Amino acid sequence: MRLFRRNKGQQDEDSGGGTAVVERPAVARPTAVDDDFQGSTDELFAEIERLSERNRASRSRADERELVRLRHLAGVRTLIQNGSSPEHPQPDFGSLPEAEVVPEIRAEDVTPELLRAGILRDGCLLVRGLVDRDTAVAFAQQIDRAYTEREKLDDGGTADEGYYEEFEALEPFRIAEGARLWVREGGGLLAPDTPMLTFEMFEMFRSAGLPQLVGDYLGERPLISLQKTTLRKAEPQVPGAWHQDGAFMGEVRALNLWLALSRCGDESPGLDIVPRRLEHIVATATDEAVLDYQVSQTKAEEASGDKPIARPIFEPGDALFFDELFLHQTGSDPSMPNPRFAIESWFFGGSAFPGEYGPLAV
Repeated sequence: MRLFRRNKGQQDEDSGGGTAVVERPAVARPTAVDDDFQGSTDELFAEIERLSERNRASRSRADERELVRLRHLAGVRTLIQNGSSPEHPQPDFGSLPEAEVVPEIRAEDVTPELLRAGILRDGCLLVRGLVDRDTAVAFAQQIDRAYTEREKLDDGGTADEGYYEEFEALEPFRIAEGARLWVREGGGLLAPDTPMLTFEMFEMFRSAGLPQLVGDYLGERPLISLQKTTLRKAEPQVPGAWHQDGAFMGEVRALNLWLALSRCGDESPGLDIVPRRLEHIVATATDEAVLDYQVSQTKAEEASGDKPIARPIFEPGDALFFDELFLHQTGSDPSMPNPRFAIESWFFGGSAFPGEYGPLAV
């Protein structure tokens, strides 16, 4: 998702070849917001857990809507109050399996130290069965339903409550209409715009132990963002574009979760990846790559070096973790028979949260 553009011609060279330098807008971190929650931040998180527990017992669209709002408020407080200087865990290279292309482990074996090792050695780590298969498939069906409800609104009708309600962020944060349009054109729906599914997504994260895992990896309380948490239905005809998210997010403390909710990589679009660690931003807007964040096929192949570009096969519930330097694109082919369902969620630490995004507490 592009929220701003690089100045034309702004590019540096480094010792490893062309490195695109993308100018980020100067967005000051807020020092205060219009906060209507009367308790402390600890009490706010306790209220989120209380409402979540109540909603588990008896689903309420009002509670789900309120939970998105409270998570946003808690995320903003986390940014305002943050004063940490966290460290990543020590990488556990000794327990990382060897792999011709991408290292794979089972969900029960994943640790923050293994995550760090996979990202530093191979650029990513593939975790099989992070989420229960049936749960993943059911959530994909809910995403499909949310898309249908959004289309009802587009046609002048009324959407079923909870499936599509555009979220309004606290000032100075906002979700620009252009951001929603960009995500939509790529086959996506922003999670905060569907409060019912946002609740179910956080429940999946909770069952998979993600808050603890990601928090230990980042070294601080994890946040997601309003603009970079996407419920995806990627059609086979939607082309990919090579990119590194760090090219437009700038200096961040981040971990991406790419969670497959359907089989993908062969019968539906998956991910084309450069399966190696890159320590720089690859040059953009060269050859056929015309957009200022896009990496050309030639540059992607050069970055891949002696490790071939890969397109892993994912089953529902499988997850790929990577950071902002990972070079990847949607791996699609118009001949594929099915769309791909997935959750694409960037987790951030409050110590280095991208200034142009709005936070949601995990």
